[in-house]
Amino acid sequence: MAKPRVAFKTVGCRLNKAETAQMTAQFEHAGYSVVPFGSDCDVAVVHGCTVTNEAERKTAKYTRSARKCSPDATVILAGCPAQVRGDDLLRSSGASMLADQHEKFRLPQLIAGTEAASTQDVIPPLFDTTRAPVKVQDGCDFRCSYCVVPATRGTPVSRPLPEVIAELSSLADTGYREVVLSGANLACYTHDGNGLLELLRAVDRVDGLQRIRLSSLEITAQHRDIVDFMAQSDKVCRFLHVPMQSGDDRILAAMGRRYDSAKYRETIEYAVEKIGMLGLGTDIIVGYPGEDDQAFSNTRQLVEDLPFSNLHVFPYSPRPHTRAADLTDEVPMSVKRERSRVLHELGHQKRLAFAQRLREIEVAVLIEKLESPTTGTGWTGEYMPAVVTGSHLEPNQIVTATPSRVDGETLHLEASSA
Repeated sequence: MAKPRVAFKTVGCRLNKAETAQMTAQFEHAGYSVVPFGSDCDVAVVHGCTVTNEAERKTAKYTRSARKCSPDATVILAGCPAQVRGDDLLRSSGASMLADQHEKFRLPQLIAGTEAASTQDVIPPLFDTTRAPVKVQDGCDFRCSYCVVPATRGTPVSRPLPEVIAELSSLADTGYREVVLSGANLACYTHDGNGLLELLRAVDRVDGLQRIRLSSLEITAQHRDIVDFMAQSDKVCRFLHVPMQSGDDRILAAMGRRYDSAKYRETIEYAVEKIGMLGLGTDIIVGYPGEDDQAFSNTRQLVEDLPFSNLHVFPYSPRPHTRAADLTDEVPMSVKRERSRVLHELGHQKRLAFAQRLREIEVAVLIEKLESPTTGTGWTGEYMPAVVTGSHLEPNQIVTATPSRVDGETLHLEASSA
């Protein structure tokens, strides 16, 4: 008898991707065969996102696509959208059922109409990528005025440090060389008096792991300690994603952010001074209610001043269960689009400039995919795309070399034949 087939589509952050790996493993453990999304299947799970209107739109689009590809399948809309937008999306997307943040981790039992056993085997996540995003923390109580995460994921909770290390050791034993420590608010990790710094120190000691990445990291009192550790570690990748959201102090205060533009500048400048060639990413919201021309100009100036290599720019969209949803001083959509265009172009130019700077140093690339027996593609520790040429290349191999050339934002390396 053929196994039932399940397909997954993940929308959104690395935390969602880490959780999809958990769900995938549970379905496989329950006897399912995992097939590519878009192929004929018995169950399709869309693990969605609702942090912006665009993310919610994509979630609904993929749910409708799953229904079209497999008309008789059980199509499940799971995660954050099901938590706060469930009924609306259920009607508009054609999903068979919703699964909130708790239900999504017992989907095989829900589909079968059975209850999960009171004591379950620990099932390690099942990844389909070379790097493994590992969930170490969930939830947030910062309650920024625009952010729906506290409503979708609740208050902060962290996984026990020994549990995280055991999972990472298992991943290393099965061949993973790079992991991404992921959370809804990673900076808030805490367990038995251990913060993110102590977690990093423990992960750094895991045999077999060669690269450690951090997902998005909010500014906290521990930020300099994290930077100091990154500067002396051989494993922690030289890349930081530090959300800025705005470069204007009035808008930052209205957003409920816990820093002003001077503090943000100081934090980034310290990291660059300490580490040197550092990949830097950030998130920026344009068109937050009340953002006038001067406020946007302040944001643009801060972006120009700092050496970003990766800009995520989002036009503001009101989200349910947030304080900003009730604000009336709206910015016209045409203005949001133009401000987004300006920052996208600025970010593109800064990314090209950063790629050129990397020609000056030796970089390490984790090969994720072979395009041919002699050509592989992957990402540097600074989170820039790279093409590697050479003999005997393999996926999951780390190649270290000085780029021979740069094509746009893509670095080209030649692997040693030794």
